Amino acid sequence: MVFESKIRTIQWVDNVSRMVDQTKVPYEYVMVDIKTGDEMYDAIKTMIVRGAPAIGVSAAHGVVLYAQELMNKGLSREEFISQLTQKAEYLKTSRPTAVNLMWGVDRQLEILHNSTSDIKGMVEELKQNGIKMENDDIAINKSIGEYGADVVPKGATILTHCNAGALATVGYGTALGVVRSAYARDNSIQVFSDETRPRQQGSRITTFELKMDGIPVTMITDGMCSYFMKKGMIDMVVVGADRIAANGDTANKIGTYTVAIAAKYHNIPFYIAAPLSTIDTSIKSGEEIPIEERSHDEVTTINGKLVCAEGVNVINPGFDVTPHELITGIITEVGILKPDYNESIKNAFANERKPLLI
Repeated sequence: MVFESKIRTIQWVDNVSRMVDQTKVPYEYVMVDIKTGDEMYDAIKTMIVRGAPAIGVSAAHGVVLYAQELMNKGLSREEFISQLTQKAEYLKTSRPTAVNLMWGVDRQLEILHNSTSDIKGMVEELKQNGIKMENDDIAINKSIGEYGADVVPKGATILTHCNAGALATVGYGTALGVVRSAYARDNSIQVFSDETRPRQQGSRITTFELKMDGIPVTMITDGMCSYFMKKGMIDMVVVGADRIAANGDTANKIGTYTVAIAAKYHNIPFYIAAPLSTIDTSIKSGEEIPIEERSHDEVTTINGKLVCAEGVNVINPGFDVTPHELITGIITEVGILKPDYNESIKNAFANERKPLLI
Protein backbone atom coordinates (compact mmCIF):
# COMPACT_ATOMS: atom_id res chain seq x y z
CA MET A 1 0.00 0.00 0.00
CA VAL A 2 1.36 3.42 -0.98
CA PHE A 3 0.23 6.51 0.94
CA GLU A 4 -0.94 9.32 -1.34
CA SER A 5 -0.42 12.85 -0.04
CA LYS A 6 -2.97 15.51 -0.95
CA ILE A 7 -0.20 18.07 -1.49
CA ARG A 8 1.45 19.01 -4.79
CA THR A 9 3.98 21.74 -4.02
CA ILE A 10 5.15 22.73 -7.50
CA GLN A 11 4.01 22.01 -11.03
CA TRP A 12 4.68 23.36 -14.52
CA VAL A 13 1.32 24.61 -15.84
CA ASP A 14 0.62 26.74 -18.94
CA ASN A 15 4.25 27.89 -19.27
CA VAL A 16 4.52 29.10 -15.67
CA SER A 17 5.73 27.46 -12.47
CA ARG A 18 2.77 27.08 -10.11
CA MET A 19 3.68 26.55 -6.47
CA VAL A 20 2.35 26.72 -2.93
CA ASP A 21 3.30 30.00 -1.24
CA GLN A 22 4.86 28.52 1.89
CA THR A 23 5.22 31.89 3.61
CA LYS A 24 1.43 31.85 4.05
CA VAL A 25 1.07 28.30 5.45
CA PRO A 26 -0.81 27.48 7.72
CA TYR A 27 -2.89 30.66 7.61
CA GLU A 28 -3.62 30.22 3.91
CA TYR A 29 -3.00 27.45 1.40
CA VAL A 30 -2.64 29.37 -1.84
CA MET A 31 -0.92 28.75 -5.16
CA VAL A 32 1.14 31.43 -6.91
CA ASP A 33 2.28 31.54 -10.53
CA ILE A 34 5.97 32.33 -11.01
CA LYS A 35 6.20 33.82 -14.51
CA THR A 36 9.79 35.06 -14.91
CA GLY A 37 13.26 33.93 -13.98
CA ASP A 38 13.74 36.87 -11.62
CA GLU A 39 10.46 36.04 -9.90
CA MET A 40 11.81 32.52 -9.35
CA TYR A 41 15.03 33.94 -7.90
CA ASP A 42 12.95 35.96 -5.42
CA ALA A 43 10.65 33.00 -4.65
CA ILE A 44 13.67 30.89 -3.66
CA LYS A 45 15.37 33.77 -1.80
CA THR A 46 12.29 34.72 0.23
CA MET A 47 11.31 31.09 0.87
CA ILE A 48 8.02 31.11 -1.00
CA VAL A 49 9.48 27.76 -2.04
CA ARG A 50 11.78 25.94 0.40
CA GLY A 51 13.13 22.47 1.04
CA ALA A 52 16.10 21.16 -0.92
CA PRO A 53 14.27 18.92 -3.45
CA ALA A 54 11.58 21.56 -4.11
CA ILE A 55 14.27 24.20 -4.60
CA GLY A 56 16.03 21.90 -7.10
CA VAL A 57 12.93 21.54 -9.25
CA SER A 58 12.13 25.24 -8.86
CA ALA A 59 15.62 26.06 -10.12
CA ALA A 60 15.04 23.89 -13.19
CA HIS A 61 11.77 25.75 -13.80
CA GLY A 62 13.59 29.05 -13.31
CA VAL A 63 15.99 28.22 -16.14
CA VAL A 64 12.99 27.52 -18.40
CA LEU A 65 11.42 30.84 -17.44
CA TYR A 66 14.61 32.70 -18.32
CA ALA A 67 14.79 30.74 -21.59
CA GLN A 68 11.24 31.74 -22.51
CA GLU A 69 12.08 35.40 -21.88
CA LEU A 70 15.18 35.24 -24.11
CA MET A 71 13.51 33.22 -26.87
CA ASN A 72 11.83 36.19 -28.53
CA LYS A 73 14.67 38.71 -28.27
CA GLY A 74 16.10 38.03 -31.73
CA LEU A 75 19.30 36.52 -30.38
CA SER A 76 21.55 34.22 -32.33
CA ARG A 77 21.77 30.65 -31.08
CA GLU A 78 25.19 31.35 -29.56
CA GLU A 79 23.97 34.56 -27.87
CA PHE A 80 20.94 32.71 -26.49
CA ILE A 81 23.10 29.99 -24.95
CA SER A 82 25.56 32.51 -23.52
CA GLN A 83 22.94 34.79 -21.96
CA LEU A 84 20.87 31.89 -20.59
CA THR A 85 23.98 30.38 -19.02
CA GLN A 86 24.70 33.70 -17.28
CA LYS A 87 21.16 33.94 -15.94
CA ALA A 88 21.24 30.32 -14.79
CA GLU A 89 24.47 30.95 -12.88
CA TYR A 90 22.85 34.00 -11.28
CA LEU A 91 19.92 31.83 -10.14
CA LYS A 92 22.38 29.68 -8.20
CA THR A 93 23.16 32.62 -5.91
CA SER A 94 19.64 32.85 -4.49
CA ARG A 95 20.49 30.51 -1.56
CA PRO A 96 23.97 29.12 -0.87
CA THR A 97 23.50 26.03 1.32
CA ALA A 98 21.02 23.73 -0.49
CA VAL A 99 23.04 21.87 -3.12
CA ASN A 100 19.86 20.84 -4.97
CA LEU A 101 19.65 24.43 -6.21
CA MET A 102 22.95 24.03 -8.05
CA TRP A 103 21.99 20.50 -9.12
CA GLY A 104 18.70 21.68 -10.67
CA VAL A 105 20.40 24.46 -12.62
CA ASP A 106 23.27 22.23 -13.75
CA ARG A 107 20.86 19.55 -15.00
CA GLN A 108 19.31 22.18 -17.26
CA LEU A 109 22.66 23.59 -18.37
CA GLU A 110 23.68 20.08 -19.40
CA ILE A 111 20.57 19.87 -21.61
CA LEU A 112 21.28 23.34 -23.02
CA HIS A 113 24.93 22.75 -23.90
CA ASN A 114 24.36 19.29 -25.38
CA SER A 115 21.38 20.28 -27.52
CA THR A 116 21.59 20.38 -31.31
CA SER A 117 18.19 22.08 -31.67
CA ASP A 118 17.34 25.63 -32.63
CA ILE A 119 16.34 28.11 -29.88
CA LYS A 120 12.68 27.10 -29.85
CA GLY A 121 13.68 23.44 -29.69
CA MET A 122 16.09 24.08 -26.82
CA VAL A 123 13.37 25.84 -24.82
CA GLU A 124 11.07 22.86 -25.33
CA GLU A 125 13.81 20.42 -24.26
CA LEU A 126 14.42 22.44 -21.09
CA LYS A 127 10.70 22.52 -20.35
CA GLN A 128 10.29 18.77 -20.78
CA ASN A 129 13.33 18.12 -18.60
CA GLY A 130 11.86 20.32 -15.87
CA ILE A 131 8.60 18.36 -15.99
CA LYS A 132 10.54 15.09 -15.89
CA MET A 133 12.41 16.29 -12.79
CA GLU A 134 9.04 16.98 -11.11
CA ASN A 135 7.80 13.45 -11.75
CA ASP A 136 11.14 11.89 -10.86
CA ASP A 137 11.13 13.71 -7.51
CA ILE A 138 7.85 12.11 -6.44
CA ALA A 139 9.02 8.65 -7.51
CA ILE A 140 12.35 9.12 -5.70
CA ASN A 141 10.63 10.25 -2.50
CA LYS A 142 8.29 7.26 -2.53
CA SER A 143 11.30 4.99 -2.87
CA ILE A 144 12.98 6.77 0.06
CA GLY A 145 9.77 6.28 2.02
CA GLU A 146 9.65 2.55 1.38
CA TYR A 147 13.29 1.98 2.36
CA GLY A 148 12.83 4.12 5.46
CA ALA A 149 9.64 2.36 6.53
CA ASP A 150 11.64 -0.88 6.81
CA VAL A 151 13.52 0.49 9.85
CA VAL A 152 10.52 2.07 11.63
CA PRO A 153 9.50 -0.05 14.65
CA LYS A 154 5.84 -0.99 15.03
CA GLY A 155 3.92 1.72 16.88
CA ALA A 156 6.92 4.08 16.78
CA THR A 157 6.91 7.74 17.68
CA ILE A 158 9.16 9.54 15.20
CA LEU A 159 10.69 12.92 15.98
CA THR A 160 11.39 15.24 13.06
CA HIS A 161 12.92 18.71 12.88
CA CYS A 162 11.95 21.44 10.41
CA ASN A 163 9.92 20.28 7.39
CA ALA A 164 11.12 17.59 5.03
CA GLY A 165 7.67 16.70 3.82
CA ALA A 166 5.53 17.09 0.74
CA LEU A 167 5.95 20.87 0.95
CA ALA A 168 9.75 20.55 0.90
CA THR A 169 9.59 18.41 -2.23
CA VAL A 170 7.32 18.20 -5.26
CA GLY A 171 4.71 16.20 -3.45
CA TYR A 172 5.55 13.31 -1.07
CA GLY A 173 8.48 14.13 1.17
CA THR A 174 11.81 12.73 2.34
CA ALA A 175 11.65 12.48 6.15
CA LEU A 176 7.86 12.70 6.03
CA GLY A 177 7.92 10.34 3.07
CA VAL A 178 9.33 7.79 5.52
CA VAL A 179 6.51 8.67 7.92
CA ARG A 180 3.86 8.35 5.21
CA SER A 181 5.13 4.98 4.01
CA ALA A 182 5.44 3.68 7.60
CA TYR A 183 1.94 4.93 8.42
CA ALA A 184 0.54 3.14 5.36
CA ARG A 185 1.85 -0.10 6.86
CA ASP A 186 1.03 0.67 10.51
CA ASN A 187 -1.46 3.38 11.43
CA SER A 188 -0.30 3.39 15.06
CA ILE A 189 2.76 5.40 13.94
CA GLN A 190 2.82 9.00 15.22
CA VAL A 191 5.08 12.04 14.91
CA PHE A 192 6.60 14.57 17.27
CA SER A 193 7.41 17.78 15.38
CA ASP A 194 9.92 20.35 16.67
CA GLU A 195 8.56 23.85 16.11
CA THR A 196 11.93 24.78 14.50
CA ARG A 197 12.80 28.33 15.43
CA PRO A 198 13.16 30.92 14.11
CA ARG A 199 10.90 30.39 11.07
CA GLN A 200 8.74 27.69 12.68
CA GLN A 201 8.72 25.35 9.68
CA GLY A 202 7.89 22.48 12.02
CA SER A 203 4.94 24.16 13.69
CA ARG A 204 3.70 26.00 10.60
CA ILE A 205 4.33 23.47 7.87
CA THR A 206 5.01 19.95 9.21
CA THR A 207 2.00 19.96 11.54
CA PHE A 208 -0.15 21.46 8.75
CA GLU A 209 0.59 18.79 6.18
CA LEU A 210 0.42 15.86 8.62
CA LYS A 211 -2.96 17.07 9.87
CA MET A 212 -4.09 17.44 6.26
CA ASP A 213 -3.10 13.82 5.61
CA GLY A 214 -4.62 12.53 8.86
CA ILE A 215 -1.34 11.38 10.44
CA PRO A 216 -1.16 11.92 14.25
CA VAL A 217 1.28 14.69 15.16
CA THR A 218 2.29 16.40 18.41
CA MET A 219 4.21 19.68 18.36
CA ILE A 220 7.00 20.38 20.86
CA THR A 221 9.42 23.28 21.17
CA ASP A 222 13.01 22.86 20.03
CA GLY A 223 14.35 22.62 23.59
CA MET A 224 12.07 19.76 24.62
CA CYS A 225 13.46 16.84 22.61
CA SER A 226 15.86 15.51 25.25
CA TYR A 227 13.10 15.63 27.90
CA PHE A 228 10.86 13.35 25.84
CA MET A 229 13.78 11.12 24.83
CA LYS A 230 14.64 10.54 28.50
CA LYS A 231 11.01 9.67 29.22
CA GLY A 232 11.13 7.00 26.48
CA MET A 233 8.53 8.77 24.33
CA ILE A 234 10.63 9.00 21.14
CA ASP A 235 11.74 5.87 19.30
CA MET A 236 13.68 7.34 16.38
CA VAL A 237 14.57 10.61 14.65
CA VAL A 238 14.20 11.19 10.91
CA VAL A 239 15.15 14.54 9.37
CA GLY A 240 15.87 15.83 5.88
CA ALA A 241 19.03 17.45 4.53
CA ASP A 242 20.10 20.45 2.50
CA ARG A 243 23.58 19.19 1.66
CA ILE A 244 25.48 16.02 2.53
CA ALA A 245 29.27 15.87 2.22
CA ALA A 246 31.17 12.87 0.85
CA ASN A 247 31.90 11.65 4.40
CA GLY A 248 28.24 11.84 5.48
CA ASP A 249 28.38 15.13 7.40
CA THR A 250 24.95 16.67 6.86
CA ALA A 251 23.73 20.27 6.76
CA ASN A 252 20.11 20.70 7.78
CA LYS A 253 17.98 23.35 9.45
CA ILE A 254 19.58 24.98 12.49
CA GLY A 255 18.93 22.89 15.60
CA THR A 256 19.34 19.52 13.89
CA TYR A 257 22.82 19.04 15.38
CA THR A 258 21.38 19.51 18.88
CA VAL A 259 18.73 16.84 18.23
CA ALA A 260 21.41 14.45 16.94
CA ILE A 261 23.53 14.89 20.08
CA ALA A 262 20.50 14.22 22.30
CA ALA A 263 19.58 11.14 20.26
CA LYS A 264 23.12 9.75 20.53
CA TYR A 265 23.14 10.21 24.32
CA HIS A 266 19.80 8.41 24.67
CA ASN A 267 20.71 5.60 22.20
CA ILE A 268 17.95 6.61 19.78
CA PRO A 269 18.51 5.98 16.04
CA PHE A 270 19.05 9.19 14.07
CA TYR A 271 18.40 8.98 10.32
CA ILE A 272 18.79 11.40 7.43
CA ALA A 273 16.31 11.00 4.55
CA ALA A 274 17.45 12.59 1.30
CA PRO A 275 17.80 11.88 -2.43
CA LEU A 276 21.21 11.27 -3.94
CA SER A 277 20.95 14.74 -5.51
CA THR A 278 21.46 16.22 -2.02
CA ILE A 279 24.85 14.51 -1.66
CA ASP A 280 27.71 16.74 -2.76
CA THR A 281 30.69 14.47 -3.40
CA SER A 282 32.81 17.47 -4.42
CA ILE A 283 33.27 18.36 -0.73
CA LYS A 284 35.03 16.05 1.71
CA SER A 285 33.35 17.13 4.94
CA GLY A 286 30.83 19.46 6.50
CA GLU A 287 33.55 22.01 7.14
CA GLU A 288 33.28 22.98 3.46
CA ILE A 289 29.50 23.53 3.45
CA PRO A 290 28.60 27.25 3.25
CA ILE A 291 26.11 28.22 5.96
CA GLU A 292 23.53 30.84 5.05
CA GLU A 293 23.28 33.77 7.47
CA ARG A 294 19.71 35.02 7.46
CA SER A 295 18.00 38.25 8.50
CA HIS A 296 18.10 39.19 12.19
CA ASP A 297 14.40 40.05 11.97
CA GLU A 298 13.56 36.33 11.84
CA VAL A 299 14.83 36.05 15.42
CA THR A 300 13.87 39.42 16.89
CA THR A 301 10.29 39.67 15.65
CA ILE A 302 7.20 37.46 15.58
CA ASN A 303 4.26 38.55 13.42
CA GLY A 304 5.96 41.92 12.99
CA LYS A 305 6.33 42.56 16.75
CA LEU A 306 9.68 42.90 18.52
CA VAL A 307 10.17 40.12 21.10
CA CYS A 308 13.52 41.22 22.57
CA ALA A 309 15.36 44.35 23.62
CA GLU A 310 15.66 46.77 20.74
CA GLY A 311 19.11 46.80 19.17
CA VAL A 312 20.25 43.52 20.75
CA ASN A 313 23.00 41.69 18.87
CA VAL A 314 21.78 38.68 16.86
CA ILE A 315 23.43 35.83 14.95
CA ASN A 316 21.06 33.84 12.74
CA PRO A 317 22.60 30.94 10.81
CA GLY A 318 19.98 29.11 8.79
CA PHE A 319 21.65 25.69 9.07
CA ASP A 320 24.04 23.62 11.13
CA VAL A 321 26.10 20.53 10.28
CA THR A 322 25.56 17.18 11.99
CA PRO A 323 28.79 15.13 12.03
CA HIS A 324 28.55 11.73 10.35
CA GLU A 325 29.42 9.93 13.62
CA LEU A 326 25.98 10.87 14.98
CA ILE A 327 24.06 9.54 11.95
CA THR A 328 22.68 5.98 12.08
CA GLY A 329 21.95 5.87 8.36
CA ILE A 330 21.16 7.98 5.29
CA ILE A 331 17.93 6.85 3.64
CA THR A 332 18.10 7.35 -0.15
CA GLU A 333 16.18 6.17 -3.19
CA VAL A 334 18.65 3.32 -3.69
CA GLY A 335 18.82 2.07 -0.12
CA ILE A 336 19.96 2.98 3.38
CA LEU A 337 23.58 4.05 3.45
CA LYS A 338 25.56 3.11 6.56
CA PRO A 339 29.07 3.96 7.83
CA ASP A 340 31.71 4.10 6.41
CA TYR A 341 29.85 6.84 4.50
CA ASN A 342 32.74 7.62 2.18
CA GLU A 343 32.46 4.07 0.90
CA SER A 344 28.67 3.66 0.95
CA ILE A 345 28.10 7.01 -0.78
CA LYS A 346 30.60 6.08 -3.47
CA ASN A 347 28.80 2.74 -3.95
CA ALA A 348 25.40 4.49 -4.05
CA PHE A 349 26.40 6.62 -7.03
CA ALA A 350 28.01 3.66 -8.76
CA ASN A 351 24.73 1.74 -8.40
CA GLU A 352 22.35 4.67 -8.81
CA ARG A 353 20.01 2.84 -11.17
CA LYS A 354 19.62 -0.31 -9.09
CA PRO A 355 18.67 -0.83 -5.42
CA LEU A 356 21.44 -1.23 -2.87
CA LEU A 357 21.28 -3.76 -0.06
CA ILE A 358 23.23 -1.79 2.53
